[in-house]
Amino acid sequence: MQVSDTSARTPSRDSGRALELARSTLAIEVQALQAMSARLDDAFSQVVRKILQLPGRVVVMGMGKSGHVGRKLAATLASTGTPAFFVHPAEASHGDLGMVTAQDLVLALSNSGETDEITSLLTALKRQGVALVAMTGGVASSLARHADWVLDTSVEREACPLNLAPTASTTAQMALGDALAMALLDARGFRAEDFARSHPGGSLGRKLLTHVADVMRKGDDLPTVLPEADFSTLMRMMGAKGLGCAVVVDAQQQVQGIFTDGDLRRCIEVGTELRGATAQALMHARPKTIAVDALAVDAAQLMEQHGITSVMAVEADGRLAGVVHIRDLMRAKVI
Repeated sequence: MQVSDTSARTPSRDSGRALELARSTLAIEVQALQAMSARLDDAFSQVVRKILQLPGRVVVMGMGKSGHVGRKLAATLASTGTPAFFVHPAEASHGDLGMVTAQDLVLALSNSGETDEITSLLTALKRQGVALVAMTGGVASSLARHADWVLDTSVEREACPLNLAPTASTTAQMALGDALAMALLDARGFRAEDFARSHPGGSLGRKLLTHVADVMRKGDDLPTVLPEADFSTLMRMMGAKGLGCAVVVDAQQQVQGIFTDGDLRRCIEVGTELRGATAQALMHARPKTIAVDALAVDAAQLMEQHGITSVMAVEADGRLAGVVHIRDLMRAKVI
């Protein structure tokens, strides 16, 4: 039986071909991005200024692969300070165009600029007075002619060996969309804290929105003793609260020191007489403290820096407000 060339390929030959195609794909897409970067002009800056002044939202549209890129772009804009959402152009012609107002800006993605579902909306958008930005490789297309601004995403060729599947062109759209989002982020003075507010469920949100006051032990859960407390009282407090430490405070709740499991081991190792000792004599003075309104991630960094497992949370006047243990930070998924 005759064996086809495809089935006769050896694994090494297939592997070599795969690597060759992978490198070729990356090279073509890198070249496409470099070429696009070189031809960026003031139209990009004008679009940034228009969006910054926009009383409404950015409405992103695209069909097929451009639609997938468009959804990602709308999500990136929305999460970095620019209100945006995606509308499917086919659905727009069946009622969803009602989501778009004259205060909005439509950012339409189409490699050819002749996508029927988008071009069929152009007259209606113009009639509404909606600002239109075309992100297209067809700079002389119907979409480009109707647009107020054209962002050129044309590529010399697709990375597809058949020059058919959208590859380099969608990479260009994705990259230029990211560039637009980052330019807007910078112009708005968008900060990590702002990003966290739109990502409250993510790890960054937890780190930047969770404060010491949100995770600290307080009230009856605090293992506190007075300076004159004896060793037995000190040990009972450490055991009762399960934090492996006791905080020594004065009558005004000012932090005087801390005594930990580690301090106890060191006392035993050096033969310290414990029975008659007071908390003040045994404590480690000037323990690490953190402001009660500080970020919980700062408490985590303080613990890591000094090799400790708990830190005292204090008010502005130095009074003890709570204790943060490393387990509290883990439970809150700050670390």
